[in-house]
Amino acid sequence: MKNTKSIIKIVIILFLFTTAFIPKICFGAFQKPQKAKNGMVVTVSTPASLVGVQILKDGGNAVDAAVAVGFALAVTYPYAGNIGGGGFMVIHLNNGKNTTIDFREKAPLRATRDMYLDKDGNYTPSLSKEGATSVGVPGSVAGLICALKRYGTMPLEKVIQPAIDLAEKGWRLDDRTVAAFIKNLENFKKYPSSYKIFSKDGKPYLEGEIFKQPDLAWTLEQIKENGTDGFYKGKVADLLIKQIKEFGGIISHKDLIKYKPVERKPVISTYRGHKIVSMPPPSSGGIILAEMLNILENYHFNPNEWGSSIYYHKLVEAMKYAYADRSVHLGDADFYPVPQKGLLSKEYAKSIFLKIGNKATPSSSIKAGNPMRYQESTETTHYSIYDKYGNAVSVTTTLNSAFGNKIVVEGAGFLLNNEMDDFSSKPGVPNQFGLIGGEGNSIQPEKRMLSSMTPTIILKDGKPYIVIGSPGGSTIITTVMQVILNCIDFNMDIQTAIDMPRIHHQWLPDKIFFEKYAVNLDTAEKLRALGYKLADIRKSFRILGIAEGIMIDNTNHIIYGASDPRGGGSAEGY
Repeated sequence: MKNTKSIIKIVIILFLFTTAFIPKICFGAFQKPQKAKNGMVVTVSTPASLVGVQILKDGGNAVDAAVAVGFALAVTYPYAGNIGGGGFMVIHLNNGKNTTIDFREKAPLRATRDMYLDKDGNYTPSLSKEGATSVGVPGSVAGLICALKRYGTMPLEKVIQPAIDLAEKGWRLDDRTVAAFIKNLENFKKYPSSYKIFSKDGKPYLEGEIFKQPDLAWTLEQIKENGTDGFYKGKVADLLIKQIKEFGGIISHKDLIKYKPVERKPVISTYRGHKIVSMPPPSSGGIILAEMLNILENYHFNPNEWGSSIYYHKLVEAMKYAYADRSVHLGDADFYPVPQKGLLSKEYAKSIFLKIGNKATPSSSIKAGNPMRYQESTETTHYSIYDKYGNAVSVTTTLNSAFGNKIVVEGAGFLLNNEMDDFSSKPGVPNQFGLIGGEGNSIQPEKRMLSSMTPTIILKDGKPYIVIGSPGGSTIITTVMQVILNCIDFNMDIQTAIDMPRIHHQWLPDKIFFEKYAVNLDTAEKLRALGYKLADIRKSFRILGIAEGIMIDNTNHIIYGASDPRGGGSAEGY
């Protein structure tokens, strides 16, 4: 009898030990990160990663490679790569300088606060998500060229040529891209300029076929020859405005000519002795990431509690308080007084930490805090780059929804964004990602809409240690945070840290969203006992983010790159 009990006990222990690794197995872990000595490029698209690493091999720096990758993704990842959208770039230079380039889209000059409300004052989502009324003034081309001129070493014609070649000669379609084309084919049908590109006379493309984009190649040639004027003026601009007007949009030639990217000081914070360098407003990413990490820094994480109800309780409470602050205090700082110092304050985070008990705090009882007293002294894509000189670049760009508003500019071959939906069209009414906003993110002409993009560089002893970011709308910030925790608190390598399943809470709705295998039955029961509501897995996010990361071992001079298996890209180093 004793032997039987002993055998049963051993079987149970082996079962528990094995199931502890199920999340890693299911997300393709036990993969090892890619290793390199000189440089690394990680993107969601292998052709784009190869473009970037070739630029590094040719002697370019991380910024040169970032610009080349940005243009390449517009060709090989039309799902979110773009020249018709915008984004953010965080840069660490080997001389110690940290800076950012803000090339977020802007509201047109003719935009008005209530432009998406009907005569009764009700929000009309289709106007901000679909058609030409949803388009923000694109910033990607201006932003990439600005970064190249200020911090790159190569001429524009060198870094943009690979993208032109890919558009002109074509590239081989993978299964994920084909599936995305097919999934959106009905939406493309609404726009002849899109339907003729993303289908073959109405028939879907097949995996392995060569996909050519001659109109896009022509547009990229205009940019190569004329710089920003090749996009914001001249023939390309004429085609863009013609398409906008045809569908009732309000962007004008004046909007295009006036658009300028902005170089901004990064959000700087610390976490357990590491320096966090991230994006400031109009991105909410850097501030909300820092606020959550500041709250969590008050805990000591036991290595064995990863994935437990205790661990998730700590994470979720930090998420709820931070996202409540996001709804009130964040917006374009050029138009709204964002209390940045207060939100980044360790004391403010400690005041939140002291409110967190042993049970779930209902979101209905959580309001945005008062950081003022501490003031004294979705679809998107991300890529990460590190070069042999010690420069690091983290870039997140977006069209907002998958393929933006689905409209390709006739004759120019690029997709338009639907970023106007990221404004708070009506305070208190959620956007397509369920995010609530207030006055700080109301619509105003030339204002940049609030974003969750969180391109981030983490420094250890003053040198780049982790380069990370992700797409995912409202889930971006929590994705980046969990990868950072996995690396710093749980000592995971960058591939494992990215592969592990994730959870998400954004204050409203008051539910924990989670990936498959992130929450087992035992943990789910314990979370419910603490007062949490869990989203139905069938209605929950299928994936939370697609992180692309780099980790640098400065002691042994090894660079590790990891592309998220959720996205199917690659890490390419040399």
